[in-house]
Amino acid sequence: MSGAAGEKRGETILEVRDLRKHFPIRRGLLRRVVGQVKAVDGVSFTIRRGETLALVGESGCGKTTVSRCILRALAPSGGAINFTVGGRTADLATMRRRDLRRLRRHMQMVFQDPYSSLNPRMVVGEIIGEPLLINGMTNRAERRKRVTELMELVQLPAAYFNRFPHAFSGGQRQRIGIARALALNPELIVADEPVSALDVSVQAQILNLMLDLQDRLGLTYLFVAHDLSVVKHVSDRVAVMYVGRMVEIGETEALFARPRHPYTEALLSAAPTPVPGAASTRIVLEREIADPANPPPGCAFHPRCRYAIDACRVQTPVLEEIEPGSFVSCLRARELSLRGVAEEA
Repeated sequence: MSGAAGEKRGETILEVRDLRKHFPIRRGLLRRVVGQVKAVDGVSFTIRRGETLALVGESGCGKTTVSRCILRALAPSGGAINFTVGGRTADLATMRRRDLRRLRRHMQMVFQDPYSSLNPRMVVGEIIGEPLLINGMTNRAERRKRVTELMELVQLPAAYFNRFPHAFSGGQRQRIGIARALALNPELIVADEPVSALDVSVQAQILNLMLDLQDRLGLTYLFVAHDLSVVKHVSDRVAVMYVGRMVEIGETEALFARPRHPYTEALLSAAPTPVPGAASTRIVLEREIADPANPPPGCAFHPRCRYAIDACRVQTPVLEEIEPGSFVSCLRARELSLRGVAEEA
């Protein structure tokens, strides 16, 4: 069982503060830096032990960049990533690579594409057992026993141990990826759209498996997604991103029932209604998403916002708590009355 299961549920396991990741734009023969793509620009949030925080937003908003910075697959340009394990807190953003290795076993990733994330030249037993081998479990019998336990945990028959990935369906491959992520008993799992590449009929199976594993092992999830029906099913809280910034964070039920940011309202309006024959209330956003290399002044969402006023064009809003547990980055958040998603019949 994960060590997290024995610790007090609800304590902060991850605190991201003012996280930034800027990519240089180079041009000319000498490849001089002429600008910056602000993929992540001052993002802050926390994740409590044992919960699922969903990170949502349009493609290109910076969700995956945030997740990769947390795992240090990308080096942040600035900010802090405070990860607490075993009663000790370390800033992953500034940690040296040799010191990172001892913490990597406590945080793992489940990738979006179950096809490209598995080595086609390795059998299932080798794929799942590779993290164990890298981290010192050189005894082959012990490693095979642990891999067999992991396969049973994700509901894969042990008889599949020597099969190659091409012999499996998408859902089975994702189970292999989940087993590999669990090999070292991590406390934090970053799931980057783990069901978006799967058939709808298989998505529910994988989601229910992840929820069951969370209960059994005391796991904490950062769940990156764009499918709001999936988010509503799995998450305790939702964080909404737009052009590299956080615009709203709140409890899932409250956010779906009463969004406080106009962008969140637009996202929710695009979700299919569960009520047959219900009239569509979709909000169609004008213009394209802002360019992170050249964001507009003031609120980045104001060119697409139907509630924008003059102040929105010059004043950059900050993320503030307007109600207990509800954080919004909007100058008009306290006065607007926005529509949520109708409850299922």
